[in-house]
Amino acid sequence: MPHAEPVLEVRDLVKHYPLTQGVLFRKQVGAVKAVDGVSFEVGQGETLGIVGESGCGKSTVARMLVHLERPTSGTIRYRGEDITRLSGRALKAVRRDIQMVFQDPYTSLNPRMTVGDIVGEPYEIHPEAAPKGDRRRRVQELLEVVGLNPEHINRYPHQFSGGQRQRIGIARGLALRPRVIVADEPVSALDVSVQAQVVNLLERLQDEFGLSYVFIAHDLSIVRHISDRIGVMYLGRIVETGTDNEIYDHPTHPYTQALLSAVPVPDPRAREHRERILLSGDVPSPADPPSGCRFRTRCWKARERCALEVPLLAVPAVFRDAATPARHDSACHFAEEMHVVPGDTTARVGEVAPRGEAPPAPPGPGAGDPGPV
Repeated sequence: MPHAEPVLEVRDLVKHYPLTQGVLFRKQVGAVKAVDGVSFEVGQGETLGIVGESGCGKSTVARMLVHLERPTSGTIRYRGEDITRLSGRALKAVRRDIQMVFQDPYTSLNPRMTVGDIVGEPYEIHPEAAPKGDRRRRVQELLEVVGLNPEHINRYPHQFSGGQRQRIGIARGLALRPRVIVADEPVSALDVSVQAQVVNLLERLQDEFGLSYVFIAHDLSIVRHISDRIGVMYLGRIVETGTDNEIYDHPTHPYTQALLSAVPVPDPRAREHRERILLSGDVPSPADPPSGCRFRTRCWKARERCALEVPLLAVPAVFRDAATPARHDSACHFAEEMHVVPGDTTARVGEVAPRGEAPPAPPGPGAGDPGPV
């Protein structure tokens, strides 16, 4: 997967929301730096997981990928073309290939429209995707693909459960046969048992349609189960990125280590032998982020250099010549490997189940998120 041809390339993506004051003569006095220099790639058929605390900028990145928000600066290249500069018909054509599954299955569906109208609405916007007389059959096929009864095409969203509504949202995202799907916390509002069903559905659809995913969540077990590579975000920036094995079993950034140490371990014996990392203080305001390393105000390794110099997201110097899974990108001046999750003799965090099987149920909603979510 790391060598797959990039479908989506994001470079130095920035989104600042201006802060103004005054009534008649408004002037900008600052900015909320929601996203401040994010870069990543997504290969063909690959799943990139983005994880972090609430307020770190994950959803803002998702909205910019589908052009619901215009970036302040930076580039988003889809198959080599910078889509941030597109408008009109050119943007409409790209949006057909990049679709989104929203977080809340209750508010993302119009309660006044039937399921058939909701799933078939993309065909009204892109009539070239399906002939008018063939749309009902296409919608019924999509409902069957996502595990719903095609005969329920005339029902309304309130007649379905939360998991079924999210399946409707997934069917709507698949209607135009996109190449990339941006899933913004698609299972966070669902019960744990339903989460497993939806995640397995997404994996099956990825194999069937050759999809690439940008999967955003704060539940570490879900992210590891579905992702090929993972990016950890903190206060508008990616602080560590690597494969699931590199991030979960060989974390080098203090923030990633703190996230992993917060995940409950069901084995009491393993719980006694693991190190718990408690972060002090609150997440700084994105309107006034700390200088240098943004994590330094809560980091136990912080030194004077951390306040003066912004750490680059690159392989730490200590690991550059070492053949170890810790040799992956980490934005820390004092990166070092720490085994936070217990070994193979215990229940591992987010242990990956074979395709077609449900992932291990996490201990509870939002497990693994040490901050306010």
